[in-house]
Amino acid sequence: MSAAGPARITAQGWGWRYAGRRAPAVSDVSFTIEPGERVLLLGASGAGKSTLLAGMAGLLGGADEGDETGALLIDGRRAEAQRGRVGLVLQDPDAGIVLSKVGDDVAFGCENLGVPVAEIPRRVAEALEAVGLEVPLTRPTKALSGGQKQRLALAGVLAMRPGVLLLDEPTANLDPDGVREVRAGVERAVAETGATLVVIEHRTEVWADLMTRVIVVGADGGLLADGSPAEVFARHGAELAAAGVWVPRHPVDLPVLASASADGAAALEASHLSISRDARTIVRAGLDLRIPRGAATVVTGPNGAGKSTLALTLAGLLPESAGQVRAAEALAAPSGRRPSRWRSRELLTRIGTVFQEPEHQFLASTVRDELAIGPRSRGVDPAATGLIVDELLERLHLAALAAANPFTLSGGQKRRLSVATVLADSPPVIVLDEPTFGQDRRGWIELVALLQSEIAAGTTVVAVTHDEDVRRHLGGLRIDLGAPVPAGAPR
Repeated sequence: MSAAGPARITAQGWGWRYAGRRAPAVSDVSFTIEPGERVLLLGASGAGKSTLLAGMAGLLGGADEGDETGALLIDGRRAEAQRGRVGLVLQDPDAGIVLSKVGDDVAFGCENLGVPVAEIPRRVAEALEAVGLEVPLTRPTKALSGGQKQRLALAGVLAMRPGVLLLDEPTANLDPDGVREVRAGVERAVAETGATLVVIEHRTEVWADLMTRVIVVGADGGLLADGSPAEVFARHGAELAAAGVWVPRHPVDLPVLASASADGAAALEASHLSISRDARTIVRAGLDLRIPRGAATVVTGPNGAGKSTLALTLAGLLPESAGQVRAAEALAAPSGRRPSRWRSRELLTRIGTVFQEPEHQFLASTVRDELAIGPRSRGVDPAATGLIVDELLERLHLAALAAANPFTLSGGQKRRLSVATVLADSPPVIVLDEPTFGQDRRGWIELVALLQSEIAAGTTVVAVTHDEDVRRHLGGLRIDLGAPVPAGAPR
C-alpha cells in the first residue's frame, strides 16, 4: 500500500495557457477523481490531455511559464505541493531518464523519497519485472531502444509506489508483447497499492476493461464526456470518433492498398549488412534486403531488435558496420550509390527521414518556418514555398498552430509536423520511424492517407512500426527482425 494511500484529484474550472500562446491548452475543466479510481483520459490530439496530466503532477511552473485559471488539487492541496504523492510517466521516455545505468535510474525516485536503503533493491527488481524490462541493472540507459526506455520510465515510477499514478501514452512505442506486459504490470501495481490511476492512451481497447471511468477532454474546452467506459463508448461513440478519439471496435474508413510485389525494381538494396548504433556493438548481421521502388516496406520486430538502427542505416544516417546499402542508379548522387557516403544536400533531395523522437529534427522557432526549411534550402521560390507549407498545414491540421514553437506542441502534433517537414522536400524515398506514434484517430487516418497518396505518386516508403493496421493499410512488404541479438555481440 502507498504510504499515505490513494489520493483524490479535483479540478475546479481549471485551465492553462502556455506563455506565448494565444489560445489556452486546456480550459474550464471540472471533475473529481475519487481515491483509487482508474480513469482513462481521452481527447483529440491537441485537446490538452498531456497538459492536464502535467498540471496534476505540479510540473507546469509559475506565472512566467503560463497563465492558470481555476484550481487543480491533490487531496485538497495545490498539485505542486503534493509532488511526492504523484508519479508521472511522460509521453517522451527520454525526458524521464535521469541516470546513466538502468538500476540507478529506477532507484532514483525511491532515494529522493527517502525509502529505506535496504528496501530499494527489492523495489527496483519488482518494478523491472512488472514492466518486462529484462536487461542487466548496469546496462547504460543510452543503449536502450525507445520502447525499452518507455518501460524504464514506468518502472521508476512504479518503484516509488505513489498515491497517484499518471501515465501519458505508456504503450506508444511498445511491441505487442510489451503492451501486454506493461498493461499487466500497471494492473498489478494498482491492485497492490490502491493508487489512483489516470492514463492517456490512444489504444483504448488495451485499457478499457481495467478502467472504472472515462473522461474525455474537449478540444475547445470543458469535457465531452464523463462516465463508465461502457456508458461513454455506447452513448458517445460516433461523436468521439468524429472528434478524433479511438473508440473500441469503431472501424477506420480508409482503403487498404494491394500488397506490393517483391520482384519489382528496387530503390535500395542491402547485402551482407551488419548494423550498429555506436560502431562497436553489432545489432544485426548478415542482412540481405530489397526495398521495392514506389511501394511500402514495413519493418517490424520486438523492442531492441534493431528496427530504428536499420532504418537509419538504410537512410544513410548511420554507416554500415559490414556489407553495404546501395541506391538504385536513378537515385545515385554525384558521390556514388552509397547513401552513407552522400553529403547532406545529396541526402536531402533523395531520402527523407522521420526520426522516432520528433524533437530531434526541429530547427525553427515556428511551425511555419519549420516546414519552409527544406524548400528554401533547395532554392524553391517564396511563393511556391508558401503554397507547399499552407497545403501541409491544412492537410495535417496544424494551420492553427502555424506561429507556435514546434517544441510546445503535443506529442501527436509534433509527430505530424515531423512527417510534414520531410514531405515538404518531396524526396523519392521516405524512411519513417513509428510514423503514427501518439496519433488520435483523425490524425492517424490523415497520416496513413497521406502516405498512401505518396505511394500512389511513386514514392518509396520505409516505415518502422508496431501498428499492424499501418502495415495492412499501406499494403507493404514486411521485414521482421525477430528477437534482438544478445548484448555485446562482437563485430
